[in-house]
Amino acid sequence: MMLYDAAGPNPRVVRMYLAEKGLGVPTHVMVLGTGENWTPAYLARNPLGQVPVLETDDGSCISETTAICEYLEELRPEPPLIGRSAEERGETRMWTRRVDLMVCEPVIYTHGFSPFGARRATKPQAAKAMRAIAHENLTWFDSQLADRRFLCGERFSLADILLYAFLDYGISVGQGLSPDWTALTAWYERTSARPSAAASLESRVDSMALSGTV
Repeated sequence: MMLYDAAGPNPRVVRMYLAEKGLGVPTHVMVLGTGENWTPAYLARNPLGQVPVLETDDGSCISETTAICEYLEELRPEPPLIGRSAEERGETRMWTRRVDLMVCEPVIYTHGFSPFGARRATKPQAAKAMRAIAHENLTWFDSQLADRRFLCGERFSLADILLYAFLDYGISVGQGLSPDWTALTAWYERTSARPSAAASLESRVDSMALSGTV
C-alpha cells in the first residue's frame, strides 16, 4: 500500500486513524504548493486532484477520506473505530455524516482559500458566512456532547477523529473555540491527549514544511 499524504485536515484524519489502529503504511508526501496534485500521474489516481489517496496492494486507488478509513477498518477490525455491531456502525456513520456536513465543509472555507489551491478558492464574503455557519453548527455539537464522553457515548470512533482534525484545523486558521463551548472544549482536550493526535500532527507539520506553507 501507499498513502498519498499532504498538509490539511483530510490527510490528518487518515494519519490519526492509522495511528489509532497501529498500522504503518508507506507514505508519499504531496507538495500541493507546486501543483503536484494536478499532474497527470496523480490525476490518474484521483481525477479530482484531492488528497489523501490510498493505493492498495493490487494497484487500485481509494480516495475520499472516510472511504479510506472504511477500507482500513475492513483490513484491521481491531480496535474498532466504526463499530462491532450493525447498531454501532450505524451510529458511527450517522455522526460521521453529521460532522462531514455541518463542520468539515464550512470550516475548510472559513479562511477564504482552499488547501487545494485557487481552483477552489472562497470569496471573502462567502468565507465570512461560512465562519458564521461553522460557529452555529459547533454550538450544536457542544450541546450534544454535554452528556457524553465522545460522539458515540463512551466509544471513540471515526466520527471523533473527523471532528477533531477539522476543529483543530479551524483553530489553526483563526476559528477558535468559543468560551461558551464547555462540553466541546472538554471533548477537544480529551481527544488532544490521545497519542494518535500528536502523532498525526507531527506528520502534518512535516508535510506543511515541505510544501512551503510554514
